[in-house]
Amino acid sequence: DTLMIKGQKRTGARSSNTKGSDNIISNGSGIAVANGQCMMIVEQGKVVEVCAEPGEYTYDTSSEPSIFAGNLSDNIKSTFMTIGESIKETFKTVGKRFTYGGDTGKDQRIYYFNTKEITDNKFGKANPVWFRVVDQKINLDKDVEIRCNGIYSYRITNPLLFYTNLGGNVSDRFERSEIDTQLRTEFINALQPAFAKIAELEIRPSQIPAHATEIGDAMNEILTKKWSEIRGLSIVSV
Repeated sequence: DTLMIKGQKRTGARSSNTKGSDNIISNGSGIAVANGQCMMIVEQGKVVEVCAEPGEYTYDTSSEPSIFAGNLSDNIKSTFMTIGESIKETFKTVGKRFTYGGDTGKDQRIYYFNTKEITDNKFGKANPVWFRVVDQKINLDKDVEIRCNGIYSYRITNPLLFYTNLGGNVSDRFERSEIDTQLRTEFINALQPAFAKIAELEIRPSQIPAHATEIGDAMNEILTKKWSEIRGLSIVSV
């Protein structure tokens, strides 16, 4: 249920002791990244490092800014470019390496983002949705009312956009419950234009469940501006 969480400092290897200087990352510190996670380092509110590849990394203040898209690039593509390329383009805009005469910034934080598929998001349409039924073979062209319900899943595909436009400097964590209602409302509102695109395939209402993939693609296309390009989210399945 957690989409984003602030990393905790540990004073020793394998230690559960989280005391020490908060929001300061010492040069040479080890930073762990697990599967299904994206790690982001933020200095003075600016993103300076991004990594979605599992492993343990050493923080080096003398190095150039880096970005490793890792599993963010797997399987899912955005409308115009791969997710990895999209992340790099965003990084050029919002990322910046800060220098303080060799010293670290006054405020450094590490955030972890959940890049796994967020499943079981229920939706339902109490009021009917219009669906155009077309069959050229029998000269059928009419609008019918349908009601629908189901579930959809999404994932964070651009953590930089999620952090910049939604998560911000959270003190602890950002739960899915904080945006569930908003996403569900926008998802339902996008059903009507998505069904209009599906209707162009000349399918009947009873065949809609067999075209879940096409519906997912149509929903992503319709929600691109609000979800992908602003919040860094993409629908995986419907």
